[in-house]
Amino acid sequence: MLPLPPIDLNNVHHKLATHFRPWQRSFQFWARAVDIYTGYKVFQLRVSFVKDVKRQEEMWERQHEVAAEKIYAMCSDMGGLFLKVAQIVGKPDLAPVAWVKRLVTLCDHAPATPFDAVQLMLETELGRSIGEVFERFDVEPIGSASIAQVHRARLRGDKSDIVVKVQHPGVQDLMMTDIRNLQAFALYIQKTDVKFDLYSVTKEMETQIGYEFDFTREANAMEKIRKFLYENNKRTPVVVPQLIRNLVTRRVLVMEYINGIPILNLGDEIAKRGINPVGKVAAAAKQKILQSLTLAYGQMILKNGFFHADPHPGNILICKGSEVALLDYGQVKDLPDQLRLGYANLILAIADGDPVRALESYGELGIETLSTCEDEQKEMLKLAETMFDTKLPPGVTMLQPFSEESSIKKIAVQAFPEELLSVLRTVHLLRGLSVGLGINYSCAEQWRPIAEEALFHAGRLKGKDLKARNRRGGLLRRLLWRN
Repeated sequence: MLPLPPIDLNNVHHKLATHFRPWQRSFQFWARAVDIYTGYKVFQLRVSFVKDVKRQEEMWERQHEVAAEKIYAMCSDMGGLFLKVAQIVGKPDLAPVAWVKRLVTLCDHAPATPFDAVQLMLETELGRSIGEVFERFDVEPIGSASIAQVHRARLRGDKSDIVVKVQHPGVQDLMMTDIRNLQAFALYIQKTDVKFDLYSVTKEMETQIGYEFDFTREANAMEKIRKFLYENNKRTPVVVPQLIRNLVTRRVLVMEYINGIPILNLGDEIAKRGINPVGKVAAAAKQKILQSLTLAYGQMILKNGFFHADPHPGNILICKGSEVALLDYGQVKDLPDQLRLGYANLILAIADGDPVRALESYGELGIETLSTCEDEQKEMLKLAETMFDTKLPPGVTMLQPFSEESSIKKIAVQAFPEELLSVLRTVHLLRGLSVGLGINYSCAEQWRPIAEEALFHAGRLKGKDLKARNRRGGLLRRLLWRN
């Protein structure tokens, strides 16, 4: 009888861990999500017995702080998709202050893949050793996000630095497990507490995140957006990195290195240079940064329909002369013309404060609502401003879906097109940036001329109407930026 081959216990352990990891993550998610949710439900009951408004506010603040710690721990420990969820939720207009303060630190930090795994991935994808391709390759990554990490390097025979983006091994399967758990939780929440089509939000996240695992798609998107912005402006409003085309695969992406500072570090850089953070020089720099981003996104969304859909602070660099560089094209969206023009119409409704046009735009966009209030038109416009403009309506400081006075409670959003969620997220990310820079402005007002041009070229706005609108809007736009 032949002896049995030796058992590789490490290999058995690895296979078992891989097999059971999705189940382990599901258990982790549900245990933590249920804990956070029930904490709020119990608290809502407890606070309802308190009559003093100031006391209620203090209690809510403490509850948000407790929840913020739990949400931070969940996102930090589980990583992956939950780092992206933190980026979406951790905005001043979407979440309590305690959540924002805690979650903002997660945007740029994810565990790095060890260098030996990075080297294996690179050499497998490129078909050559690192030494054959690169003259220098920094072992420590510049940054590590939920899907990939980036290293600074230099190609053989070249004098300029480049950036190498490498996908984390095995991350895709885990993210798909996480998104399905999130979808189940969203279905429950929208039936019990938040009258908004949250399931569509998570379905759109699934689609967009699925795209992010194909770096060849990202490379094509980067080139397409770069070409559009550089060809449609005398000077492009944002810098888009140049690809190294022959070094792009499904899991590796190589591009030029852009020297700049993350927008989150702008305040520190201003202080380091001895510039008064509330003075005219700092204000002018911040205004230029926001103007550049607003113009770029207005052109991409309304004029082209194909846009970068992930402008969180980690993807924005500030270069010399307050020039803005926009990084990471894994999340892009291509709006059908019907939605692009419907959104252009909604932008005019918001800029003009026109509730009739807003209602018309809702129908055109496929946003289905159910009103439970008397002044439906006013609340519909207020909801449009809250969702799709960087400047919130008077008296609104953030979306409060649990509040009885919120527009989302009064106007239940029963259906919301998945394609439009990327626009919604982009506007909210721009709003978060504007809050961080201390500039309260209306992107709808700034996008008005681009929306008018889009509708004019589609034959939906006559030339004489366009001229009249431009005369009315020009001075107002200048005053808004000045203030």
